[in-house]
Amino acid sequence: MTKSERYEKGAARMKELFGAEPRPGTMHEDFFQITVENLFGDIWTRPGLELKERSMITVAALTVLARERELKVHIRGALNAGISREKINEMMIHLAHYGGWPVGVNGLRIAKEVFDEIDSKQG
Repeated sequence: MTKSERYEKGAARMKELFGAEPRPGTMHEDFFQITVENLFGDIWTRPGLELKERSMITVAALTVLARERELKVHIRGALNAGISREKINEMMIHLAHYGGWPVGVNGLRIAKEVFDEIDSKQG
């Protein structure tokens, strides 16, 4: 598969998850291309896990690692993938018992921020 095919495959998966075409924003252009091609074109499109499952795993990992910026992006992606707010909140409660109480508190706070931001744009 050529780089352009991998890029297109990754860009399609990112659009499916995040609801928009991928843009580098502040990310270095080369790293952005690697992210689209490798992470989303190769890893996120592998057989064996559905989009919702990959999304839940990613939200869980980012929560435990306290990667707030990326967690916000992936909570939005989880919602786009069809994971309910209730399930996201339940994930945070569950993670508090494995990653530590502050992990759950922080995850719930970040999820609420994302939900509130979405609601304020809809209202």
